[in-house]
Amino acid sequence: MMKTPICDFVKKYVESDALRLHMPGHKGVSFIGAESLDITEINGADSLYEASGIIKESEDNASELFGCPTYYSTEGASHSIRAILYLISLYARERGERPLIAAAMNVHKAFLTAVALLDLDVEWLDFDDREGYLSCIFDAKKLDTFLQTGDKKPTAIYLTSPDYLGNIADIKAISAVCKKHGVILAVDNAHGAYLRFLTPSQHPIDLGADICCDSAHKTLPALTGAAYLHISNTAPRIFVSEAKNAHALFGSTSPSYLILQSLDRLNAYLSDGYNERLSSLAKRVELLKNRLAEAGYTLYGNEPIKITLATKEYGYTGTDFAKILAEKGIVCEYADPDFIVFMLTNEIGEEGLSRLETVLLSVPKKASLSTDCIAIHRPEKVMTIRDAMMSPCERVTTANAVGRVLAQPSVSCPPAVPIAFCGEKIDEKIISTFDYYGINELTVVKE
Repeated sequence: MMKTPICDFVKKYVESDALRLHMPGHKGVSFIGAESLDITEINGADSLYEASGIIKESEDNASELFGCPTYYSTEGASHSIRAILYLISLYARERGERPLIAAAMNVHKAFLTAVALLDLDVEWLDFDDREGYLSCIFDAKKLDTFLQTGDKKPTAIYLTSPDYLGNIADIKAISAVCKKHGVILAVDNAHGAYLRFLTPSQHPIDLGADICCDSAHKTLPALTGAAYLHISNTAPRIFVSEAKNAHALFGSTSPSYLILQSLDRLNAYLSDGYNERLSSLAKRVELLKNRLAEAGYTLYGNEPIKITLATKEYGYTGTDFAKILAEKGIVCEYADPDFIVFMLTNEIGEEGLSRLETVLLSVPKKASLSTDCIAIHRPEKVMTIRDAMMSPCERVTTANAVGRVLAQPSVSCPPAVPIAFCGEKIDEKIISTFDYYGINELTVVKE
């Protein structure tokens, strides 16, 4: 089992019963219960963005587990998304180019804030008939055509895989296309930290991505906010040399040592038979999916340990289905008119899986509802993302937003995926989409 240098240091410090004349203000006295372990950058505790001691040792352990240079974030994958785009920007400017990112349209809203802050150009890729706004099934052949025929070759291709509904892109094929054309492949792998530990690995870095981020807290037993930035061993050198600066540019100077301990302890957890435990879970989830299909459920996505149900064919909207389950003590990750999403890990145990199965099979099947997802329409772009987000803005009801320019993504988390993009002119068609997903207020540019 791997060593846990951060956890060991903090434990030793707690046991020393030192008088804490440093931050934080709670001084280790219990308020919610975790205070004794909550420290700051005292002597020996290292510093996240200048790591040379216990944090570096712990990150080296994570790098060994993931097979590539790996860096911690205590502010979620959103923090690492911003770092990724900054590194791509540096790479482009080092080559004397203005950065251009070609991105699938189901990006997290952190992508938009990073684009605005870094003043990047974006070209949206839409290669398929999208089932709702959360999925963008990426086609490597169409990407190849796009890169051959486009007016300007992008610095990087950026995609989300797995997406919120559990679709995993063919990263290996997409990576081959990117390498053929000499462009960077960046992947938001926030929902797929565990993919490294499948046999064979399905992690983006192992399949050819140059850079990606994982949310350790989404699919591994880490505290909320624990995340990784991974860089391929074959990525441009500037990615590794500037990785810490990239995080520091956007990060707090007071990173959470509770989250750092969580990431540190996770190394030991992952190195001690996790592959086998994950394999068992994936097999058990596959059996559950088969039983649900036999019972008449329609499953969506191909992610091994996520279950997404397209509930309308079973006779319910996703939101109504979520309410039924909540009354039975089952709380989902996400639900909308079309889908309900369950995120599973080993920590729910066989008892939890059996409970989920029992409850799902107890819900009676009803006559199918209309199964069509609402068509996703792209409004006219009239401002750049940066100009729109940096403009004075105001909140208006969706009904009064026609003709206005969207200033902020105007979506909550979950799922934090924009329906329309900042700088687009709101029209009647996109209003109907906002209405469909229950969004009744928008943030628009002041006139």
